[in-house]
Amino acid sequence: MSIRRQSIISSIVIYIGFGVGLINTYFFTKQGAFTEAEYGLTTIFIAIANMMMAFAALAMPSYIFKFYHYYNDHLPVRKNDMITWALLVSTIGFLLVMIAGWALKNLVIKKFGTNSPQLVTYYYWIFPMGLGLTIYTVLEAYTWSLKKSVLTNFLREVQWRLLTTILIVLFITHTIKDFSLFIKLYAFTYPGIAITLVIYLFFTKKIHFTFRVSNVSKRFLKKIITFCGFIYAGSLIFVISQVFDTIVIASVLPDGAAKAGIFGLATIMTSIVQAPQRGIISASISHLSKGWKDKNIKLLQTIYQRSSINQLIFACGIFLLIWMNFNEAIITFKLNPVYMTGAWVFFLLGITRIVDMGTGVNAQIIATSNYWRFELISGIILLVLMLPLTYILARGYGIIGPAIASLVSINIYNAIRIIFLWQKFKLFPFTIQTIYTILLATTCYGICYFLFINIHSWAGLFLRSITFLLLYIPGVIYLKLSPDIQPVIQTITKKIGLKKN
Repeated sequence: MSIRRQSIISSIVIYIGFGVGLINTYFFTKQGAFTEAEYGLTTIFIAIANMMMAFAALAMPSYIFKFYHYYNDHLPVRKNDMITWALLVSTIGFLLVMIAGWALKNLVIKKFGTNSPQLVTYYYWIFPMGLGLTIYTVLEAYTWSLKKSVLTNFLREVQWRLLTTILIVLFITHTIKDFSLFIKLYAFTYPGIAITLVIYLFFTKKIHFTFRVSNVSKRFLKKIITFCGFIYAGSLIFVISQVFDTIVIASVLPDGAAKAGIFGLATIMTSIVQAPQRGIISASISHLSKGWKDKNIKLLQTIYQRSSINQLIFACGIFLLIWMNFNEAIITFKLNPVYMTGAWVFFLLGITRIVDMGTGVNAQIIATSNYWRFELISGIILLVLMLPLTYILARGYGIIGPAIASLVSINIYNAIRIIFLWQKFKLFPFTIQTIYTILLATTCYGICYFLFINIHSWAGLFLRSITFLLLYIPGVIYLKLSPDIQPVIQTITKKIGLKKN
């Protein structure tokens, strides 16, 4: 199955990227390299760049996902005008974002000047990062539709982090002499991967531009505008919900940039838990779109359940592996001890990611269906819950408050979507294997925790990790928790010559 193959390869690529990211995080958080405020500023840059992208893209990625097959099936390559309009509209959208950004600078100074003065100093340098991310996101959606998701995952997860690694090495070796130059160059990392993707698409002749309006665009124009209007609002809501916590921490809490750095470390560790989600989504989105077009409910149910159990297996395993070593790793690797205050932030955000991944690709199923308006409705519910909760709990409980708000809001958000898909289409993500996975993961964790509770440093990290893996992985295989496990094992054994064809 191509979804299985692409998602596995993409997940491997993504984890390689996170390996590079962990090296970057080590140097960001190591005593004597960067301050917590400097590291926090890099996370604030990413958060605001993502918000800029959400406003500027004007739902063009969703437009590509939804209508790609209509354009591809009815137009020759050189007359396909989809990517032309998608890039043009998103570029105009970013120009509007820039105008708004310049107009609102005084408000930014008022909100962030006291607790995160570094953000005010480098405010305008966020714009090139936001532009690069916007263009890349649109091109990425187009490349996913071409079923080249592995490439885009490599660029976003590996190349982008390698560019950051180069900047870090240049900074700590004093080739880049101050943080001011570092953060300015850092702002051009997303434009860097966008340019790489443009070059690939151009030289492989996968992309063509035409300003002649095609019959498909004329025929579906009204539907496209309606669709993008609803999805735009929904995507704004989703991205705001993803980055609002970091922005609130930076603006509300004393020494906000430093606390954003602590929160950022916990967020990065939870993104490792979430890594397979991106691979599975990128591999399945084109199939979901075609499944709805062909009215193939059986295919949709298969993708829904398999995405749920596969993501849950990965999420539970990686989360518990990190959680059992979180504080010990900070001590062993001689990171700044202040980052241990983010342990429970990681725990709560990690549980949130497990819930979100365990519910499968429900957002993508809804977004590619004829009921895509519901994505906006559920998103509004998420925002109404998350925004006030995040603000109130941040003021009351510090950096752990936004993590609590995220856990509560995302649980309700996913519950609503599960109920909707069941009532409308009898699509449901869970099986008995869902319960077995959770029981297996918690049992393996309990055994490792009590066996090595008094063993510390490198020995403790190694023994806990290897024992957990030796219990969890064979347990997943023995219990046959996922129908994708045996085909993968058979493919591997054939590749290494243990089994004849």
